[in-house]
Amino acid sequence: MSEGARAEDAVAGVLRQWEVVRPDLNFGPIAVLGRLNRCAALLQRVADAPLGTAELSRPEFEILTALRRIGGELTPGRLARETFASPAAVTKRVRGLEKRGLVDRRIDERDRRVAHLALTDAGRELIDQLFPQQLSYEQSLLSRLPDDEQDELARILGDLLLQLEGQLGSVDY
Repeated sequence: MSEGARAEDAVAGVLRQWEVVRPDLNFGPIAVLGRLNRCAALLQRVADAPLGTAELSRPEFEILTALRRIGGELTPGRLARETFASPAAVTKRVRGLEKRGLVDRRIDERDRRVAHLALTDAGRELIDQLFPQQLSYEQSLLSRLPDDEQDELARILGDLLLQLEGQLGSVDY
């Protein structure tokens, strides 16, 4: 590759193909959303090394981190909103975390239909140990992108997210 030439990502090839077939169309959305979707797919496929070592899935990790960052007790409904998951998915994940002794469930004394969820001491200890390791791992995934470009990408994605949430609504299950 010559100096100044850029490596081509998979979406660039798709764009080139479409430009031959339909040169009359604007492929800007594919350039942005296609790349976002491809990045998301790759990140979902990658083994989250620290999480795997702790035998936690990404969704279980998100439950534990939500309980840790908010503190106190959360209802399953609030936990679903905080983790962008369905209530049924939260219930299933919490059951597994309870069996492992990481989450505790307390039934509301006034309304027995309501549960309150909290980290156990073991859950807090695990997340306090694992969270910095996971952050370091995720930083390594971004390490080839300079800090100022990471900041700019985060800002642009934040703007896009605000626009989409305004246009499409937030993700509620």
